[in-house]
Amino acid sequence: MKPQNEMSIQFSAISENESFARVAVAAFISQLNPTMEELTEVKTVVSEAVTNAIIHGYAENSGDVYLRCKIMGYTMELTIEDHGKGMEDIDEARQPLFTTRPDLERSGMGFTIMESFMDEMTIESAPNRGTLVHMKKIIRAPHGAARFEV
Repeated sequence: MKPQNEMSIQFSAISENESFARVAVAAFISQLNPTMEELTEVKTVVSEAVTNAIIHGYAENSGDVYLRCKIMGYTMELTIEDHGKGMEDIDEARQPLFTTRPDLERSGMGFTIMESFMDEMTIESAPNRGTLVHMKKIIRAPHGAARFEV
């Protein structure tokens, strides 16, 4: 299915841009008329994925984060990618409370939160090649709300 609308942004992997990414995606999906709960979940997921790219993907190195968002019918697709250090064991990284940066007092719940708020999530990663997180969420607008035709 061809996207009805899509956007791509690239930004520096610095913590100041996490809120920018969150607001950009929230503004983009507003055309689907999401509920406050859906909007909050999407913003949280963007926050978690972008923070992971910055903190774990690049650590102390510089680089860029690539964010793509597509709307297809009632579905929002979100991809967040970095070209950082990548992960050797994706299954281990998906475990609740797992973190590679205990020095930062992170909870290790990022992937768990993303999986619970999205309808689908896949992760591609390889050492020294970066990480790509692809997620889908069906936006269920309130009864009678305007939305794209499917």
